[in-house]
Amino acid sequence: MIVYSAFNGYSGGHLALDRADRKVTKMYISEVDKYCNAVTRYHYPDSVFLGDINNVNYKDMKQVDLMIAGSPCQDVSFSGKGKGLIEGERSNLFFTWLKQLKEIKPKYFLLENVRMKKEYQDIISQELGVEPMLIPSSLVSGQKRDRLYWFNWTCQLPEDKKIFLKDIVEDGVVDRDKSFCIDANYWKGGNLRSYFVKNRRQLVFDDHRCIQVGIADIKGHDILKRVYAREGKAPTLNTMNGGNREPKVICGQMIGRRINPKTGKRDDYNTDIKREQRIELRGDEKTGALTTVQKDNLVVTDKYWRALTPKECERLQTLPDDYTMFGDFETDENVNKTNDDYFIKNLSKTQRYKMLGNGFCVDVIAHILRSIPNEETIRR
Repeated sequence: MIVYSAFNGYSGGHLALDRADRKVTKMYISEVDKYCNAVTRYHYPDSVFLGDINNVNYKDMKQVDLMIAGSPCQDVSFSGKGKGLIEGERSNLFFTWLKQLKEIKPKYFLLENVRMKKEYQDIISQELGVEPMLIPSSLVSGQKRDRLYWFNWTCQLPEDKKIFLKDIVEDGVVDRDKSFCIDANYWKGGNLRSYFVKNRRQLVFDDHRCIQVGIADIKGHDILKRVYAREGKAPTLNTMNGGNREPKVICGQMIGRRINPKTGKRDDYNTDIKREQRIELRGDEKTGALTTVQKDNLVVTDKYWRALTPKECERLQTLPDDYTMFGDFETDENVNKTNDDYFIKNLSKTQRYKMLGNGFCVDVIAHILRSIPNEETIRR
């Protein structure tokens, strides 16, 4: 199969083709990010690198069987600035890809993008002549990541593999079955407000320690001002009662909520939505009644929580562990030279988070690709 992958990222499409048992005889890619290209070169050195999609000389390509793309979403995403599909400088690259699609005329195409306003979705559908399929990545991974997929063959939704967030974290505890969607800004880190109020940037909590969550507005030494929350044992009680020396805690509760996947907000009366367990801070600053059920009384800490690691994010995107750790760079400093032309280098966590947030959930793509008719015309 000869494939052209636009907005190639970390070559999630190529990996998906491998998993779908579709033999790739030639892979053309267009991608401007040097870190993504380095990861591709490390795993798939035989790829034909075409650079910026705006400068691709696609007329020189041999016959292409499949075109695959995840076009930029920044201008059509509900979390973006909403410039739109036509006015947006990034998302309007869809039309550049569309022009190439019409010129190359592959037998098959696959386009991925985020959920968006109906008006933008309809423009894409009208141009491609097919309606999209909404596939939740949560069916094949531990992440809530709903995406639209336009393709010109038939496919059913994948079966639920029942993979949960707790199955992919290396240590600690989590308060929900599925991770919030990992986006390209995850490298900025998370905090308790983003997590509990804005419902974004997944956190993992320490399951053993008492944790400090803030500073009380009282007089005295710093140690007296510390406010604790807990996911384990309380601070040691001492005989120094009074004078603000008692441990100060804020409490949370694990509670079932119905969360609307479109808005990310509570929709408790919508019985079509399954309840999920989540941590919520208590506004009354009191605990629930003490019971033998651990989840009834929880504390949260700004000291003993952490972001997901790049490896855990790879697992959410159904990539192999450490897939984005190494890159093969043509020219760079401070690298281990492997031959005259290429260099191997560790990628920073920032670059790994960025490409993981922008990339495919590989097992979703692989599921779709398995449904391509197994014809001789695509076995070249």
